Amino acid sequence: MSEARWAESGTSPERIEAALRELLRERHAADQSLVPARVLNLIVIADREWRGEVVNRLERLGEYHPSRTILCTVEPGRTSLDATATVHGDSSADGRVGVLRETVEIEAGQEHMSRIDTIIDPVIVHELPTVLWSPHSRDEAVEALLGMVDVILIDTDDPVNFDGPGAALRRAAELLESDVYVVDLSWLRTVPWRERLAGCFENPGRRPALETLKRIYVRYNPASVVSAILLVGWLASRLGWDPGTLDQAPGGAFVGSARRADGAHVSLEFSPVPLATRGIAGVTVTGDAGFSLSLDRGPGGLAAREQRAGARPKQWRMFGTSRGEGGILGDGVRQALLRDGTYGPALRAARSFAP
Repeated sequence: MSEARWAESGTSPERIEAALRELLRERHAADQSLVPARVLNLIVIADREWRGEVVNRLERLGEYHPSRTILCTVEPGRTSLDATATVHGDSSADGRVGVLRETVEIEAGQEHMSRIDTIIDPVIVHELPTVLWSPHSRDEAVEALLGMVDVILIDTDDPVNFDGPGAALRRAAELLESDVYVVDLSWLRTVPWRERLAGCFENPGRRPALETLKRIYVRYNPASVVSAILLVGWLASRLGWDPGTLDQAPGGAFVGSARRADGAHVSLEFSPVPLATRGIAGVTVTGDAGFSLSLDRGPGGLAAREQRAGARPKQWRMFGTSRGEGGILGDGVRQALLRDGTYGPALRAARSFAP
């Protein structure tokens, strides 16, 4: 591992940028097989008191680590900027090219947030796509940076930053209407469920049941109600349902309905259940003629069970369904380089459920 570091108190954005250039020059001069990675900028705006947790999550990005990461920690009362810059990479033993990645940490104050764009702008690599993640809903900083970022990472499941699912979904819709691409970690938690449900109905024997679905029952971690609503929003948007409004039921559950294209109603039920990790615990879809299909989280994958009137239940297991909550941020960074056209329609349907 090749690494070089610079630090300065009472610094400026221009001095940070100059230090980065010098660090890169030094590393390349010492080993000409090392070249800067040039794929993605990641800007992170985080509260100073949560720095350790944020850094731990960034360290678990693995193969999806950005080319240049800029972590700006916000400390109340601070009036000056302190910064550290690190350039690190693995030298290649056989003469092949090695990749250098850069990490910048800037300690700023609340008073800097309204003009954070002037601090960040000199430090990013301008020819690269830029992703913004503000895990503590620093909306003032987000608004200041909107004009210079391409992608925003949000987590609409976060109960600390949003006052209920309606507020979370409204914020996602606001960002989606701006000129940025939105990557919602709550939406990414539904990926294995969407993929497996769609895969199950690829079977010609089950395909007709899609037209007669009459009940959707979702079980979820209490901290992931938005993931559950987005999953049903996806079903509604893909199947042409007209969503109704959800009502709260005892125990933190929600109930509601949607109207199918033929006018029939689909009953919707959402129930929180004990679950060690965030996300969805299970989903059951029920149709006519005694048809039901259930998927439930289990060791190594999802346990599936199908029931039809007059037939014995079928059970099987789907393996390798998710990288888990520890990998969700890496999935978000990866998704920043892709485009998912199904999120917008699902979000609009979900907003109808939880206005």
